[in-house]
Amino acid sequence: MVATANGSGKPYKFLIYGRTGWIGGLLGKLCESKQIEYVYGSGRLENRASLESDVVSVQPTHVFNAAGVTGRPNVDWCESHKVETIRTNVVGTLTLADVCREKGLILINYATGCIFEYDEAHPLGSGIGFKEEDTPNFIGSFYSKTKAMVEDLLKNYENVCTLRVRMPISSDLSNPRNFITKISRYDKVVNIPNSMTILDELLPVSIEMAKRNFTGIWNFTNPGVVSHNEILEMYREYIDPNFTWKNFNLEEQAKVIVAPRSNNELDSTKLKQEFPELLGIRESLIQNVFKPNQKNL
Repeated sequence: MVATANGSGKPYKFLIYGRTGWIGGLLGKLCESKQIEYVYGSGRLENRASLESDVVSVQPTHVFNAAGVTGRPNVDWCESHKVETIRTNVVGTLTLADVCREKGLILINYATGCIFEYDEAHPLGSGIGFKEEDTPNFIGSFYSKTKAMVEDLLKNYENVCTLRVRMPISSDLSNPRNFITKISRYDKVVNIPNSMTILDELLPVSIEMAKRNFTGIWNFTNPGVVSHNEILEMYREYIDPNFTWKNFNLEEQAKVIVAPRSNNELDSTKLKQEFPELLGIRESLIQNVFKPNQKNL
């Protein structure tokens, strides 16, 4: 059965940017499993004419932006490639939002929650998370700086749904972009509780949000926080009983990275109210990531 848009009888058709990216690739597979027609955009985000051409030829009901520069192997790349980062993360995203507005289309934009850091009003371990309306307070990395800029500007676009993703995790533990895969390969890790996004659970939610024509800013994380050590303890319990790791503190970490990293808790109350079935971060890690991989071993 083909899904239809807004009960109109017209089938959903998604235009997705980010074909070669991790989230963009998962999104296409998800659409296939849900029998939703989708097309990957061929235009460059910073090239307005190419985006307009995509919209005219595809005639989508919704547009998804999973394209963007995060840097390889990590966000430190953005510190030495500032113009390239601006071109995609700021100019490109704003251009796509503007084209979508002009065409009367909702844009689901996968953004980042790495624009906050624990502070006096939101102390580490307090359970007080940053809300959607809070002003970003972390500009330690150029990547986060550009993301905070564009989020602020996108508030003016009533057709944009901004999803603040954090430290994304999926059940594919072979993917180098997976937060679990990253920290399991590091020589040393810091041990700080953070809000995180389990893609297996939340990407389907983003499709549902598009169908409901949600807009505005959303903290797109599972409720609660989990620390690096807690994740690695689960990894040892479910995946590799011989796994070991070492910790170091933020001062020691600062010596091996170019730009500071964001650590925070996002308040996911708004998302949980709309999707009450949403699992807490620890439960989601066990149910959606570790248990399925335990069976595969």
